[in-house]
Amino acid sequence: MARWLRPLVGALLLLEVAAALSFLHHRYEEMVQALFRVQSQCPYVTRIYSIGRSVEGRHLYVLELSDSPGIHEPLEPEFKYVGNMHGNEVLGRELLLQLSEFLCEEYRRGNERITRLIHDTRIHIMPSMNPDGYEVAAKQGPDSNGYLTGRNNANGVDLNRNFPDLNTFMYYSGEISGPNHHIPLPDNWKSQVEPETLAVIQWISSYNFVLSANLHGGAVVANYPYDKSQDQRFRSHRRTVNTPTPDDKLFQKLAKTYSYAHGWMHRGWNCGDYFADGITNGASWYSLSKGMQDFNYLYTNCFEITLELSCNKFPPEEDLERQWMANREALVAFIEEVHQGIKGMVSDENNNGIAGAVISVQGISHDITSGDMGDYFRLLLPGTYTVTASAEGYQPQTVTTTVGPAAPSLVHFQLKQDVVRKPPERKASGTRTNNKALQKKVVPRATRRGTQR
Repeated sequence: MARWLRPLVGALLLLEVAAALSFLHHRYEEMVQALFRVQSQCPYVTRIYSIGRSVEGRHLYVLELSDSPGIHEPLEPEFKYVGNMHGNEVLGRELLLQLSEFLCEEYRRGNERITRLIHDTRIHIMPSMNPDGYEVAAKQGPDSNGYLTGRNNANGVDLNRNFPDLNTFMYYSGEISGPNHHIPLPDNWKSQVEPETLAVIQWISSYNFVLSANLHGGAVVANYPYDKSQDQRFRSHRRTVNTPTPDDKLFQKLAKTYSYAHGWMHRGWNCGDYFADGITNGASWYSLSKGMQDFNYLYTNCFEITLELSCNKFPPEEDLERQWMANREALVAFIEEVHQGIKGMVSDENNNGIAGAVISVQGISHDITSGDMGDYFRLLLPGTYTVTASAEGYQPQTVTTTVGPAAPSLVHFQLKQDVVRKPPERKASGTRTNNKALQKKVVPRATRRGTQR
């Protein structure tokens, strides 16, 4: 290379690195440009789509990363990150833009870990669920931002208090042996939620998400369900009572994965609060009704936690690089947690996938269901489990399987059709018949069974 070219090439490389590592706050138009820039840089493994619009008409954009963008591949789990649910909690928004760019760049460089992650996972990243609130907060900026300015959407509603309250129904149904998963929504639910909430509910109903995190600010802790205390039905709003899910140990492990990969979350002392290992049960911190993470767990197959990532809800730009370096490994490591437990296909005797089959794990009173193609994903800790697959019109099948600490175990189910036997016809008149012979048993059908976050 000619000597006079070397300084020019070096300068261009530095400009490329500087552009890739620019740490700025992004207003709505700048955020959209950043997403489409990533899509143009990695067109074969990315897709941008909108799940709806905010009150003021801004798109709720999602960036998808996958080796087959736009397509669900059987046995490939779906993962999502949601940021900026509260408009004035902005760090998550910027971290997810950085993560999108980082995953694209590392994939182009041939990073084996990132390449494997994108090839084996369908990743969905929504930088901002509340773009209207962000614009209100951004007008003030980090120096004069009020504690609640821009928190709510344009209708003044806190989106993390706007999902249908399935906890109350679940707590009650638990007392009468009711459903423990996919709890139905009330008839009038659409009239009770905001456009952003409606868009998210329709989104998570359309994709079989397995694992998720929503990113907040105002504290530094990984928060896991339940957020709403069962005792809240009878006691004050601020009552703090540990309220674990049936998957409590798994949720603690998921939360610790993030906190210990984070630069300082795991130390416990942050923002004047102390959380052992940098994690907390939501209701143990304070009880929250109609939140998004509990809704994910009770209405879908998705296990979601809430990540509180900074003491300052709107940190200055000079702090963004430090925050990115503290969160980068944790953001990647948490996505990798989707690859644990068991997964497989539920099919009939002709190898056709059975959608909506119920997967039950003995000893854990929370079931999940198979997706449209018949594939299912059940996050579990290492151990030995008795697992049953059941579907209406089929005989249930039960197997025992062992889950290791690394990749998920493949456990397939092939269900036999349930046959209902008819009693034999009566013999011709004049012939004596034993009535007991007519009392044939019928095989029963399988049945489906402080900050403010």
